[in-house]
Amino acid sequence: MTKRVKGSCTTVLVGKDASIDGSTIIARNEDGNVPLQPQKFVVVNPDEQPRHYQSVLSSFNIDLPDNPLRYTETPNADPKEGVWGAAGINSDNVAMSSTETITTNARILGVDPLDDNGIGEEDMPTLVLPYIHSAREGVQRLGSIIEKYGTYESNGIAFSDNQEVWWFESIGGHHWAAVRIPDDAYVVAPNRMNIDHFDFDSDDTMSATDLQDIIATYHMNPDKEGYNLRHIFGSATIKDTRYNNPRAWYGQKYFNPEFDTTPIDQDLPFICRTDKKISIEDVKWVLSSHYQNTKYDPYGTGSDADKKQMRPIGINRNQELHILQIRNDVPDEIAAIHWLAFGPNTFNAVMPFYANVTDTPASYRDTKPEYEPTKMYWLSCTLAVLGDTNFGLFEDFENLFEQNTVAAARHMQIEADKGYKDAADLHAYLEEVNAKMAQTSFDNSNKLLGQMVALAAPQMKLKFTLND
Repeated sequence: MTKRVKGSCTTVLVGKDASIDGSTIIARNEDGNVPLQPQKFVVVNPDEQPRHYQSVLSSFNIDLPDNPLRYTETPNADPKEGVWGAAGINSDNVAMSSTETITTNARILGVDPLDDNGIGEEDMPTLVLPYIHSAREGVQRLGSIIEKYGTYESNGIAFSDNQEVWWFESIGGHHWAAVRIPDDAYVVAPNRMNIDHFDFDSDDTMSATDLQDIIATYHMNPDKEGYNLRHIFGSATIKDTRYNNPRAWYGQKYFNPEFDTTPIDQDLPFICRTDKKISIEDVKWVLSSHYQNTKYDPYGTGSDADKKQMRPIGINRNQELHILQIRNDVPDEIAAIHWLAFGPNTFNAVMPFYANVTDTPASYRDTKPEYEPTKMYWLSCTLAVLGDTNFGLFEDFENLFEQNTVAAARHMQIEADKGYKDAADLHAYLEEVNAKMAQTSFDNSNKLLGQMVALAAPQMKLKFTLND
């Protein structure tokens, strides 16, 4: 088998009453194991969905149903390690983000070892997203597959429809648990087991059929009362205090500055609430953040040791950022928005692409494994690499670029929302709007690149004039 690869992402979930416009939101940075893993944005139409599926990274294979839905996804540009669909929205306006690599412990792995012949991150969207009609169905389908076939890694997965947001975590090789995120709540989830307090009798939880039994049988609960799944199945390591907890801490402090917590706290809450209504821009900011205004900011004024102490959310291994929004203030035909940005998040802008389409813009769709700056993935990476050389010099220009690009896209979306009923072919209409958004993103990114070159040229060390 091909060597297994793991990402290390960050997830943000927002219930419909916690968002600024009543949308449900599931969002994630897809972070690769290396800085450059080219991504593309595609639509998988029903005739393109396989009826028999074979994993690349394991021996798992399965016959799939003959009635798939159409769906968007952001797979790897090079399929040598599998599809890695990552995220998408299907034609029934159900969204899936898969996966967030999470931690576990020796107790559960001794009871239920990981299954080397099971499924992994490369497989999940392909196996689940085309066949579900609600977020709950997504949890149930993925759970049944893991119980029957197993998984070789520990992952967190998000599902949403226009009413509900669910968070699913695999446990050992064949077990799992899921929680419905309250409508008025949000979550910031790093690479550790995140679910804490769990009520097996609630209508807002689901789990493997024997999960409660194995906790009792194998004496796995360290707490005297209740069930805290993070305590039972998760980790609380020194690595968590540097790699995972600080990201949850910083995202939570953004939404709730009053929280009296520290970056190394092992019991940061899973479900959070804030008085502020959360916008798409808020989610993007958190997923782009790098501990601004703290001593841990790699671009800040802290000591070299402080700057390297905590793993930031925005990082050079960001491959794509998706914000999957199902709106409740517009008709179903235009409710699903697959917001997308490629590359490291310090120098990109997230664009609101309509998901009810049969094709995607070429500059986002046709990414090749080799460098090609006419494609958005590679152009975004170019901006990030150059921007990293002197962040302070370019920061203001990046901020204006992002604001102006997203504002232009939002204006196009507002106008498209108004005019869609007059379209003779809705798919063609929305594809044309998406193409205009993609062109705006591409043009503005090139403009920013030119500004950065102009700013950086006088700073080059290889220079000499008669006035020196």
